[in-house]
Amino acid sequence: MTLSHRLGEHLRALYADALDESQRAALVTRLLDAIELSGEQNPPAAHRNLWHEGDIALITYGDSIQAPGRVPLAVLHGFLNQRVGSAISWVHILPFHPWTSDDGFAVLDYSSVNEALGDWSDLTRLAVDYRMMADLVLNHCSSRSRWFENFRRGVDPGADYFFVPEEGFDTAQVVRPRTSPLLETVQTDAGERSVWCTFSADQVDFDFRTPAVAEEITKIIRQLLDAGVRIFRLDAVAFLWKQSGTPCINLPQTHELIRLFRTLIECAQADAIVITETNVPNTENLSYFGNANEAHAIYNFSLPPLLVHSLLTGTSKYLRDWMMRMPPAQDGTTYFNFIASHDGIGLRPVEGLLDGADLDQLIATLEGFGGLVSRRQTAAGESRPYEVNIALFDALQGTTNGPDQWGVERFLCAHAIMLGLEGVPAFYLHSLVGTRNDLERVRHTSQNRSINRHQWQLEALTGVLDDEQSSHHRVFEALKGLILLRQQQPAFHPNATQFTLLLGDSLFGFWRQSADRRQSIFCVYNVSSQAQQLPVQALNLIVTDSWHDLITGNELDQGTATLQLEPYQTLWISNR
Repeated sequence: MTLSHRLGEHLRALYADALDESQRAALVTRLLDAIELSGEQNPPAAHRNLWHEGDIALITYGDSIQAPGRVPLAVLHGFLNQRVGSAISWVHILPFHPWTSDDGFAVLDYSSVNEALGDWSDLTRLAVDYRMMADLVLNHCSSRSRWFENFRRGVDPGADYFFVPEEGFDTAQVVRPRTSPLLETVQTDAGERSVWCTFSADQVDFDFRTPAVAEEITKIIRQLLDAGVRIFRLDAVAFLWKQSGTPCINLPQTHELIRLFRTLIECAQADAIVITETNVPNTENLSYFGNANEAHAIYNFSLPPLLVHSLLTGTSKYLRDWMMRMPPAQDGTTYFNFIASHDGIGLRPVEGLLDGADLDQLIATLEGFGGLVSRRQTAAGESRPYEVNIALFDALQGTTNGPDQWGVERFLCAHAIMLGLEGVPAFYLHSLVGTRNDLERVRHTSQNRSINRHQWQLEALTGVLDDEQSSHHRVFEALKGLILLRQQQPAFHPNATQFTLLLGDSLFGFWRQSADRRQSIFCVYNVSSQAQQLPVQALNLIVTDSWHDLITGNELDQGTATLQLEPYQTLWISNR
């Protein structure tokens, strides 16, 4: 099936009632012009793994590291080359366009780079050394954008780009990630109109019922590809389509739009990757794989809260039970594993996984460690916790009993678990260097999420990383060591076999096996503050192989009956 035919199928599913056949054909032509393709080529085959065990992602704002007299993107690039090197291969630069709020996610102008960060050439140079990942902020844009100003005036482009629910539109079931009003009344040349604002009054939702909106997104995709972007994060994608009387989230048309944009992206760049950002309950999140024809990768949103819960309580029960029910990602798809990001520790992804009392305990413990709770509004009008905003280093400074001396070990254990799991691991820059809560930035911005969006001066960051007595140095060097070790193991390929082990509640473990079945790694973690005994017979250590711990290098004698794991210790037991 050619690209032109495939696009026609997508558009028929989206606009069957709005466009006739000739109009759809004309739209196919405009989309091809926007992406600069002829339409005669065939889309790449599905089930291609565009990643390997050496792939590690880094998530960062473009200005997280600064130095006087230098543009932040160049400072970041230099830091990565000099201090991080081959420990990472993907770099996710969070929104770098001019913006008006939400630290970049209210985009003012998609055609330019925020001059406070640098310019397109800075991004292109970064893309030479790393596979660059960028946000495609496609649910909404700034209320001060040119498109929205044109909407107010009733002129193109933009006159019909934004969602205005018709009279009688039923919003009773709408699922919200915020407590702000859903509809914002604005003055236009045609009088007052109520525009849909999923996230804030400054972030006005596009109306994808208007085909021209899909054309504009396609032009943005082309520009990002030309700048060197090879991984596209579809931001807040679950909310794209609105329909009266529905939750207005995860609708079939939303999934069809993802398929449309994936088709365009991978036909323009065969090795490009699409990742969906859908902070929703686990089963809903899994639906964004489609039939290996939607997201190449999905954010594994349930992992952060479940992993943090395990380490705060000393029990792996919930984490283990969730893992046992998770489907393996088929070839051509993978999990994007993260345990910290620029946002908070999401709570919706543990709906149905953590019971109410345990969730309340998790929230209370994190608040005790300086965390701030952001809330959302349910369809019934209730206000519920949506996420806990906190730096991961502070989140793991203790247990439900309070702070203790095991904070660094607990923090490293969390990342060792992430590194062992099926999928591509992603490190938030502030976790990689052990940044603490930035309460001063919260006071300055009045935004809870600022607590984990610190901005380092390069000299200060270099100083603490060089100070062998600092927790920053200890964390940075230990994490780099684990990453470099992981990158050498075929059994840690993102699609290698994974099987959860039953080792009791204080231990968490799983088995990974390489595609050629030559390497097995038994990953075992003590998630408690007490030493634990591991019966070797609980592992399937084939007698004809020699086994050793990759981390310590210690060999396992055949007569060994038990192994002792110190608090928060990791074992990666491998046969090669």
